[in-house]
Amino acid sequence: MVTEQRSTGSALAVEQNGINVIDESERKGTPRDLFWPWCAANISVLGIGYGSFLLYTGANFWQALVFGTLGTVFSFVLVGLVSLAGTRGSAPTMVLSRAGFGVRGNGLPAFISWLLLVGWETVLVSLATLATSTVFRELGWSDGNATKGVAFLVVVVVIIGAGVLGFDAIMRLQTWLTVVLAVMTVGYVALTIDDVDWSTVSALPAAGVAPVVGALVLAMTGFGIGWVNAGADYSRYLPRTAGAGGVVGWTIVGAAVAPVLLVLYGLLLAGSDPGLRDAIALDPIGALTALLPTWYLVPFAVVAIGGLIGGAVLDIYSSGLNLLTLGLRVPRWTAALLDGILMVLGTIYIVWVADNFLGPFQGFLITLGVPIAAWCGIFLADLSTRRAPYAEPDLYDAGGRYGAVNPVAVGALVVATAVGWGLVINTFSVAFAWEGYLLGPIGLGGRDGTWGAANLGVLVALVLGFVLQRWLGAPAVHRQERVAVAT
Repeated sequence: MVTEQRSTGSALAVEQNGINVIDESERKGTPRDLFWPWCAANISVLGIGYGSFLLYTGANFWQALVFGTLGTVFSFVLVGLVSLAGTRGSAPTMVLSRAGFGVRGNGLPAFISWLLLVGWETVLVSLATLATSTVFRELGWSDGNATKGVAFLVVVVVIIGAGVLGFDAIMRLQTWLTVVLAVMTVGYVALTIDDVDWSTVSALPAAGVAPVVGALVLAMTGFGIGWVNAGADYSRYLPRTAGAGGVVGWTIVGAAVAPVLLVLYGLLLAGSDPGLRDAIALDPIGALTALLPTWYLVPFAVVAIGGLIGGAVLDIYSSGLNLLTLGLRVPRWTAALLDGILMVLGTIYIVWVADNFLGPFQGFLITLGVPIAAWCGIFLADLSTRRAPYAEPDLYDAGGRYGAVNPVAVGALVVATAVGWGLVINTFSVAFAWEGYLLGPIGLGGRDGTWGAANLGVLVALVLGFVLQRWLGAPAVHRQERVAVAT
């Protein structure tokens, strides 16, 4: 077990806690503190782009608004429920996952989680770098390698710096980002509201069931599903007495309020102008600059880059914890730094080397979304079955009550993922053309049918993982808790 070390509480002090259980003396705050990190991570103007993406499913404004909102809120309900484990166990998400999967069996979901987090932080830094270049080009300034290089360095220093400093620094940074980004985003809305044409938006034709389900799943995967594997990382410092309703509620409010409003505005803008909708599909941040007066381009750059930083900061912190969970024996700040180096190398490749890498890479990340949804279902089923507190020492001991490998949970993850991949299609790269292999055999029209783009596999993986673990995994949980009573 990693040694526990007391932190100073200063935002500029390097956090010494790693994947250990947080000592009672260091637990602090209230559930409302969860509002700030989750809001800053999800207030990105990419939310406006997602409004446009929802319309591309074929749904009209009202369908996209209702089901996009449902998908967004539901996905963050999942994050809130995972966060409950943090207050119960006071350890990172993927450490607590060992209770269900076994100390070594948990290596499979932890590795998938680590890949997803590192991948997303790389994409967010790349988008921030390219967004700066876009704004400079709109201003008539140089948008070449020097501009990209400076933007890249500034963004990387902030993200890696926050990841290395750790929890207190991140909470402070996310609080300031939330306030600044909220004000400047309101400014963007005020300057572009005249571009909304309600008559055009309201005239968009309604779609059938499949596109509406596709909008629901797209909102889920674009927002909360990408954060479920980090939920407990930011609640683990709360006192064990923190109310469950407050933990779940503040996580949902903090994470969902900005995306719901940004998606609404994105629907209005993109629904008003098919040309803008097409432009957003190609460049979700750069296309939004075309609506702005020149004098607001620099503040817009702050909004765009700040929102991307807010997400990447949580990614790098949680990916470092995942790396430690996988068995790397280094201090937490070193793990964050190592992930930062991978992020830097990946961004350099995307921005300066690859001709068309971002699309296929997004396809890779979407593909990982299916096993993460399956893991989330399994984790929540395990959490809902447990009545006794986690046996803290056994989370770090393969010979303890949680064992080395739980074949039920690992098997459920494999089965739910296999079924899920068979019910999604991935158009970003031919490398993922094998997906969707169940759409034809079960009568959903194959990869080119109306249900192909609905990506039902994400929902199915989530539900199937939950059902399998709840049904087949409960006896193991009861045995573990009988051991706890006996000892």
